[in-house]
Amino acid sequence: MKSAKNLLSERVWQIGYRYGVTALMATGFITSNVNVQPAFSASTAYCQQTVEEVNETDALRKAAFSGDSNAMQRYKSRVVEKSRSLQECRRRTWPQVQAIWLRLYPCDIQDGVLEGVLDRIVARGYNQVYVEYFYDGQVLLPESQNRSAWPSAVRIPGAENVDLFAQAIQKGRERGLKVYAWLFTMSFGYNYGQRPDRQQTVARKGNGQTSVDTNSAEGDDIKAAEGDVSKLFIDPYSPQARQDYAWIVAAALQRRPDGVLFDYVRYPRQTGTASVATKVKDLWIYGDAAKTALLNRALNQKGRELIRRYLEQGSISTADVDAINKMFPSEPQPMWQGRKVNNTQTVSSSSPSAANPPVSVAQLQAELWYLSVAHAVQGIVDFVSLASQSVQRQGIAAGAVFFPGANKPVGTGGFDSRLQPWDRFPPSMEWHPMAYGKCGERNTSCILEEIQRVLSMTPGGTQVIPALAGTWGNGLKDRPPLEVQMQAIQRAFPQIRGVSHFAYSWQEPEADRDRKFCEVR
Repeated sequence: MKSAKNLLSERVWQIGYRYGVTALMATGFITSNVNVQPAFSASTAYCQQTVEEVNETDALRKAAFSGDSNAMQRYKSRVVEKSRSLQECRRRTWPQVQAIWLRLYPCDIQDGVLEGVLDRIVARGYNQVYVEYFYDGQVLLPESQNRSAWPSAVRIPGAENVDLFAQAIQKGRERGLKVYAWLFTMSFGYNYGQRPDRQQTVARKGNGQTSVDTNSAEGDDIKAAEGDVSKLFIDPYSPQARQDYAWIVAAALQRRPDGVLFDYVRYPRQTGTASVATKVKDLWIYGDAAKTALLNRALNQKGRELIRRYLEQGSISTADVDAINKMFPSEPQPMWQGRKVNNTQTVSSSSPSAANPPVSVAQLQAELWYLSVAHAVQGIVDFVSLASQSVQRQGIAAGAVFFPGANKPVGTGGFDSRLQPWDRFPPSMEWHPMAYGKCGERNTSCILEEIQRVLSMTPGGTQVIPALAGTWGNGLKDRPPLEVQMQAIQRAFPQIRGVSHFAYSWQEPEADRDRKFCEVR
């Protein structure tokens, strides 16, 4: 005889999400301390398939890939049927776009494995999938075609020609999925930065440190779940880095994905006091290319020399001002891009006349600080703009992934160390804010605040697709279940038409581990 607890869990499983987990709690079917984790619902509230449907597809797929030709025909017909059902459901169900983030592994080249992953994604009601194509210093290209600066993610003898990314696009579309390439952008991977011929591409702070040397907060709970370690951020002004990145973007476009998403479009996130940049040597502008580009923003010799001294010393003094006045006596003011001054003013440490007041050293130093911050930010904007333009020229969607709070000023004159200028990303791109706030397992307020901040700064016509973290049915890591987050978003922002969920590995943790560590046969 079944226990009361088992009967309760079975009842919840049958009811599914018709009214959402919140409504079930309100009716008394479940309470916050009951561990209910249904894999799929018994209704189409979120376009999810029933458990029975999922099991039938799994059994048919296994038979099909075991050599049963009749099962293979029935399996193919079922894939078409489920694709049609998914598309019809999503057209009439909010959100019209429901996407999931997915990392593939070498084990996915085995017969039926990738198909199983994509079947599960369809069964959960997703109609878009963001496949990691460039991450952790490796690229999802077949070894035989990979001429990039990074190794292939699939490095198995005999599989040199296997194009797992192209397979994901093809098999995904067969199931009614749009398949995007998901790329790290300014994070190029540890091994890239160890190459002797790429040392000049690395982003550096004023003390010469790289992102690998610093106290980084990159191991947060979101990315740690995907195993990301030892991030190496590049100098976005580096011509070599731009060329290397352009090659892998072009290779992705050859496979004709439905879109390309650029992640890590920023500088590293640091901890403690280093999480706020308050002085020039905190900025990642000491790579060779970035320094040269900043000096070239000067419009005269006084400006160039003052920028050089500010970069090297971290500040300027009255002695510096006197020195550049003597070096370039014919120039009244140091000038650089964006600087507007009264041409009658001078920079002097001597006593001025009342009619011709000087520009103070303090004012010059403040202007140099904001010039340096703007220069660091512009490098990010230029890097992602160049990459996205190459995508959009081919009629393919491009998007940027960002943290809603990563562009904030902090205190008096300080800035978030990531300096992520998402409010300046091209409005022609999709904007994917990572609304990963932790307000508690029953609270969505901080998640809604993050989305509201983005919408308040969004140019008209920009498509905003929030990325949510969590799992179906249960709160996770101080976040409510996904359906609770989505219900709150739909109520607060009905104009939003799409959301994404991080990540497949969170929805199917055991299956993901099996794929990650399996032995390819």
